[in-house]
Parts: sequence; C-alpha cells; structure tokens
Amino acid sequence: MNEIPGYTEKSSRRDFLNYVLSIGFFGWIVAILYPLYSYLVPPKSPDVDVSNISIGKASEIENNSSKMFKMGNKPGILIKTKEGELRAFSATCTHLDCTVQFNKEENLIWCACHNGKYDLNGKNISGPPPSPLTPFNINVQKDEIYILK
Repeated sequence: MNEIPGYTEKSSRRDFLNYVLSIGFFGWIVAILYPLYSYLVPPKSPDVDVSNISIGKASEIENNSSKMFKMGNKPGILIKTKEGELRAFSATCTHLDCTVQFNKEENLIWCACHNGKYDLNGKNISGPPPSPLTPFNINVQKDEIYILK
C-alpha cells in the first residue's frame, strides 16, 4: 500500500470534526448576535412625503400659544404670536434632533435638551443649535390653516 506521509485516518477525522464544530459554533454565534443586533438597531422607517396638511381653524388657536403637528414623520410647530400672526416651523432642533417647544413666558422657541433658544422667526439666538429652524409656509382659507412644505 502506498501511504501518504503525515496522513493518518485518525488525524483526518479529527480535522473534519474540528471543521464541522467550528462551522457549528460560528452558526450559533450568528444565531445569538443577529437577533440582538436587530433589536438594538431598529430598521429605518421611510419618510412620508407630505406636501401640505390641514391642522385646524385659526379662530380656535389663542394668541401667544402654539400647536404641535406632524408633517409626514417629522414634528412641526405652529405659533400664533401675541399680535395674532401665524408662524410654522419644523419642531426638530438643529443641534441633536430633539423636539422644540414654545415658551410663552420668554416668547421664544426652546429646546429642552441643551437649552437651545430660537426667536419667533426660527433664528437660533443662544445655546448649541448651529442653524435656524426650517420654516413652513402657511395658507389660511376660510379660517382653515394649511401648512405647506
């Protein structure tokens, strides 16, 4: 019989078993880590493309108050100033995407995350926000308020 140097039937079986067990172990690790990853990193939801929305009647909103709304998947804020003027902006802070709110006492738009402040024109006036809020166009027809992108 011709024998191959360094080859024995015993080492061949051992190599084969090591190979099969390594693949099984790798498969087990993937079976544990993939669901964990899927749980911790949720899938991105697609943006809903909305060009305009109706958010209510102008006569129902008091002066010096605000109303939150959704423009697709993003929050928006409608502000009615002390003078009765309507202004609408994206309610997403330009610093870390926190949701901003209207502060009646200081008469400004405020982000609670890092104390960012915007004036009623959406311009950043203090804190860490690097840029102004994105304004929306407003159209009032027969007392109904429509927000346009």
